[in-house]
Amino acid sequence: MTNPPNVLVLMVDQLNGTLFPDGPADWLHAPNLRALTARSTRFANCYTGSPLCAPARASFMTGQLPRRTRVYDNAAEFASDIPTYAHHLRRAGYHTALSGKMHFVGADQLHGFEERLTTDIYPADFGWTPDYRKPGERIDWWYHNLGSVTGAGTAEITNQMEYDDEVAYHATRKIFDLGRRTNPAPWMLTVSFTHPHDPYVARKKYWDLYADCEHLAPDVPAMSYDELDPHSKRIFDANNWRDYTIRADEIARSRRAYFANISYVDELIGNILETLAASDQDENTIIVFTSDHGDMLGERGLWFKMSGFEGSVRVPMMISDPRLPAARIDTPVSTMDITPTLADLAGVDLSDIAAWTDGETLVPVAQGAQRQTPVRFEYAAEASEAPLVGIRDGRWKYVHCDLDPPQLYDLENDPHELTNLAAAPAAAAVSARLAAQVAQFWDMPAYDAEVRQSQARRLLVYEALRNGAYFPWDYQPLQRASERFMRNHMDLNSLEYAQRYPKGD
Repeated sequence: MTNPPNVLVLMVDQLNGTLFPDGPADWLHAPNLRALTARSTRFANCYTGSPLCAPARASFMTGQLPRRTRVYDNAAEFASDIPTYAHHLRRAGYHTALSGKMHFVGADQLHGFEERLTTDIYPADFGWTPDYRKPGERIDWWYHNLGSVTGAGTAEITNQMEYDDEVAYHATRKIFDLGRRTNPAPWMLTVSFTHPHDPYVARKKYWDLYADCEHLAPDVPAMSYDELDPHSKRIFDANNWRDYTIRADEIARSRRAYFANISYVDELIGNILETLAASDQDENTIIVFTSDHGDMLGERGLWFKMSGFEGSVRVPMMISDPRLPAARIDTPVSTMDITPTLADLAGVDLSDIAAWTDGETLVPVAQGAQRQTPVRFEYAAEASEAPLVGIRDGRWKYVHCDLDPPQLYDLENDPHELTNLAAAPAAAAVSARLAAQVAQFWDMPAYDAEVRQSQARRLLVYEALRNGAYFPWDYQPLQRASERFMRNHMDLNSLEYAQRYPKGD
């Protein structure tokens, strides 16, 4: 890459990383992601900063854990003074744009992007704030419930399909615009889809791809409520499990629709990559593919996210750049590493921001070096009653919550996390070492107090702002009709030539 590289970030929502051990599993119908795999560094053990949309995305964009961003849940404001990779690249001269979901909460709906091509699919206000003062409370109008499972099936249009179709359309149009413009500045475009996030409903053309799928049952069947760890019990309760009896065929239909929606997103991504190549921009563009968090997909009887288990916290991540090897990397990494990695690859100096990230650049890791710090994640949102934190260090994963017994899993020998070794004498040294790391990285009582204070403030403010005149923060995309297509302040001949790509004879 002789000129500063462009950057294309492709993000999907709720994609279980265990389905991407080295790119998409061989039984998934995902030819475009499989082709991207062949030219990418694949991080087989990548973890989210938090297993929930808004906290995960703030962590991904800033390289900071939720406690530092203060985006604890899906209704916590993302402060405007926290730098994101969009700020860093824009400061270095990049044009920055976003098509799709990022679940920003608050009045700032850009966070370093010069433009957003779509609105968001989720609300930008404080309405989805949980309340630790009311343990066990279920807020019916916005909490997940298992209706996504019992209602799984096919449809040709849904709220989410309408959104992702629009995201892809605006992304391809923008890539063509970037290819034919006269401004030589490099660009960064983030394209963020809401699939394969539940509800588990797919178009029939993708559904039919999985008619003979052999993976429609979870590897770990549903457990009884009494067999679950305390946090999983809270997730069951938050998902209103007592009002549903989930049948085997409903589990199969939910998983089939989920897999089908991976194929749907794969096709949209293929259109974007085809547009990148057709506009002669693919050879000078870094491509990142990842997800915000995973989906438990019925393992243990758990669905959606919010959990510290692998299906929820592990996500796919691939980076395509000719300076990095096209190879699988097993070293555990984090989505919080993406921001420092992009800065490294784009030649952006971050040295003037002291201790600004909880991640680290993956360029050395991709070239065989060891990671310098253990991978960490946090959760302090619905279905919790106090913050939960986790560490992935080599083969071990350790999960801590002040309310619960600790959990320690040997992922090398127990990939399904069926045996908690935290109290096992043979693992006492490992458990003590990771417990000491938790104490080093987190002041849990202080963290809990910060979350409670934030919730109480937001609940009060939201109640006040919904009285009287209401001015929503939801982003309204600017459509400058007077500057599109042909208008009378333009020269038609110059316009037609300028908008054609390639220019022709």
